[in-house]
Amino acid sequence: MPQSAAPTPPPLLAQLAPGWTATLAYRLVPEVTTWRLTGPDGSVRFAKVDTAGRFPTLSGEAERMRWAAPYLPVPVVVAMEQIGDVTILITEAVPGRDATDPEWRDDITGLVRAFGRGLSAFHTAVGGEKCPFRFDLSTAFAHARQRIALGTIDPSLGHPEHRHLTPGQALVLLEETAPGSEDLVVCHGDYCPPNVLLTDGRVSGYVDLGELGVADRWWDIAIGGWSTGWNFGVEFECLFYDSYGIEPDRDRIAFYRLLYDLVS
Repeated sequence: MPQSAAPTPPPLLAQLAPGWTATLAYRLVPEVTTWRLTGPDGSVRFAKVDTAGRFPTLSGEAERMRWAAPYLPVPVVVAMEQIGDVTILITEAVPGRDATDPEWRDDITGLVRAFGRGLSAFHTAVGGEKCPFRFDLSTAFAHARQRIALGTIDPSLGHPEHRHLTPGQALVLLEETAPGSEDLVVCHGDYCPPNVLLTDGRVSGYVDLGELGVADRWWDIAIGGWSTGWNFGVEFECLFYDSYGIEPDRDRIAFYRLLYDLVS
């Protein structure tokens, strides 16, 4: 992605966090930035700023974090404000460093084991019947069809193994290969190393929860295994499944990875 000039904190952020110093922490796309806020006493918070109303919305993420807080180590919501086209979500910092941090690179095997166990812990923390947010297959298919109808899918941004498919062809393939049943749990929705924090080699927190919801556990497992390969090497993917405590289901993995490219 071409890099424009470094962004400056929006005035609304200064109003919501007076006296706190904002430093750019992350920018995936120009419209969504994450700022590290440092208070006068050294306290740390984080602010996500969205200027385009992108999916998943920050208001939806705030809802999910408030719901998950009694069950999981997730950020505490401090403020959620929208004025005009600008939405800002401020949260308390969660202890730990994310799984891509160089601190963990001396023991990739241990890191992948912690990453797999962290997903298992997420899936067993709370029963799906308590969760009001859904991403079962009927919901996922409806979302994919809406994105296709709106023309918001850019196949060139998908994984190379899917780029030969148009969005319509991908949807047909998904409909033909959909699993006959779902093993529903509360899923993270984007389980990848930057969204998992560790302390002393163990998962201590989860962030970027805008797509949390009840879904087939393979929705998270497929993407967790995929992101293990991207970040640490494909030779570690089997260790991720083993650390989670499951045998890889190649059909479900292929299905949910293709779904990911249509809905993310």
